[in-house]
Amino acid sequence: MEIAPDGEILTRGPHVMKGYFHKPEATAEAIDARGFFHTGDVGHLDPDGFLVITDRKKDLIVTSGGKKVAPQPIENLLKTNPLFGEIVIVGNRRNFPAALVVPGFPALEGWARQQGLAFSSREELVARPEVSALYERLVQEMTPHLAQFEKIKKIALLPREFTLEAGELTPTLKVRRRVVEQTYKDVIDRLYSGAAA
Repeated sequence: MEIAPDGEILTRGPHVMKGYFHKPEATAEAIDARGFFHTGDVGHLDPDGFLVITDRKKDLIVTSGGKKVAPQPIENLLKTNPLFGEIVIVGNRRNFPAALVVPGFPALEGWARQQGLAFSSREELVARPEVSALYERLVQEMTPHLAQFEKIKKIALLPREFTLEAGELTPTLKVRRRVVEQTYKDVIDRLYSGAAA
C-alpha cells in the first residue's frame, strides 16, 4: 500500500483483482504499470501506522488556488450538531469553500421558538437573518482547527431535505453530491457572486 502524491490510496498484492473481465481499457485505468490498484479513496497513515480513509478522490474539492479540500470529514463533523441535517461543501475551482446546509428542522424550529422568532414556513424560517447568523457562527465555532483554505466562507440554507425522489439521495440515503450541485446551481452561483470564479 502507498499513498500517491495526490493523496489517493494505492494497493497491490494477492488481494487485488487481475483486471476487469474483457475490459483492458478499464483495467489500465484502475491498475497502473507497477501493479498498483488505484482505489479512488483518499487518506493517510496515522502516527500508529493505521490507514485513515478521509474521502473519495472524486469528491475532493480543488480550489482555484490549487488547494485540496476533503469535504466529508468537515461535513461529518458539522452533522454531529442536531441543528445540521445535511451539508454539502462546494467550491471546486472557486476561491474558497462554501456550503449548502439543510438544517435539522426539528432542532432549528425548537431554537426559533425559544428565541421568539415567528415563522409560518421553512422557507420563511431559513430566510431570517437570525437563523443565517446562527449557522455562520456554528460553522466558525465548530471548525477552528481547519486550515485557512479549508474554512467555509459562505453558506446557503435550504428550505427542504434532500430526497430519493429528487435523485439527491442514493437508496442507502447517501447524498449524491453532483445531483445536489446541479439542482442548486443558481444558489451556488449566488454564493460566489462578486467572488472571482
